[in-house]
Amino acid sequence: MIKTKHFLGEKAAKSLLLLVLFVFCFSVTGCGGSAVDSSTNGNGKPKLVMADVSWDSVQVHNRIVGFILQHGYGYPEPEYKFGDTLPLLQGMVRGDIHITMEVWPDNCAEAWNDAVESGNVIDLGSIYPDAPQGWYVPTYMIKGDPERGIEPIAPDLKSVFDLPRYWELFKDPEVPSKGRFHNSPPGWMATEINETKFKTYGLDATFNCFSTGSDSALAASMVSAYEQGKPWVGYYWEPTWVMGKLDMTMLEEPPYDPEVYNDPSNRGCAYPAARVLKGVHVDLQTTAPEVVELISKYETTLEQNNDFLSYMNNNNADTQVAAVYFLKTYPETWKSWVPEDVAQKVEQALKEVN
Repeated sequence: MIKTKHFLGEKAAKSLLLLVLFVFCFSVTGCGGSAVDSSTNGNGKPKLVMADVSWDSVQVHNRIVGFILQHGYGYPEPEYKFGDTLPLLQGMVRGDIHITMEVWPDNCAEAWNDAVESGNVIDLGSIYPDAPQGWYVPTYMIKGDPERGIEPIAPDLKSVFDLPRYWELFKDPEVPSKGRFHNSPPGWMATEINETKFKTYGLDATFNCFSTGSDSALAASMVSAYEQGKPWVGYYWEPTWVMGKLDMTMLEEPPYDPEVYNDPSNRGCAYPAARVLKGVHVDLQTTAPEVVELISKYETTLEQNNDFLSYMNNNNADTQVAAVYFLKTYPETWKSWVPEDVAQKVEQALKEVN
């Protein structure tokens, strides 16, 4: 009996030990599940990370995607990871970053090509048509502006080769014997290219190539002249808030020729239009295929980008507010990216946003 009692006690002890281990394992599993849930919304969908580089347009696009993912697909609000282009691209290769909405591959060709060729990053095409850059004048100089009482003062100004005829309209206050061309800031590649173009086009005889001190100074010079209805000529690019706010006309140049453009002693042709691409980490094909489909269909126009950037500037709005503005203003655009049931959920969420 004693022996039997001893045996039964040993079994009970083992059972108790197994029970304790079971409870412990269950608790650990529960903690693990809780840790996973902290990166989801409880529906098992992962918290995605988006590359949030420093310019406004990409940050607005990120938040447009974020709003659709959160309210249309039931994902947690994404993490917007701020940083420079190259480190964020490296993060995409590793899988730390899941989505990038604006890559300018002409500015980081080697890094982007390496990322795509590694198989870790999928190129999903353009986010908007190729971005132009060139030399602009206010459209009212050519066509006038009846609402502002402005008559056309350079009706035949169409190309860079017409500028010498009109140099006096752009008279440089510091060099009154020449017109002023507003170049981009020192240190920009475009600044050197414009200086070379300037000589190739023979404009140095009638114009002074004036280098503005900063991006903001360049924009301010354009806006100030525009608001006063005065002449202005200089380099700029799209999409930007300035181009959304002002009616500007790009002057014609000889068609882009890579041999001419890449000759540092010539450059005498139009700028190549800049490609702007979007991409995702390869794992999203299996973990979030609907997100890949959304990003692949996501495409906007230059006019829409100029518009929401101008809205931000005019209303001192942040990127989240600008994203909501886009979604409310261009429903026909974003609805083409998503299924009908998703669109209905996004529309309902937009109604709840002031």
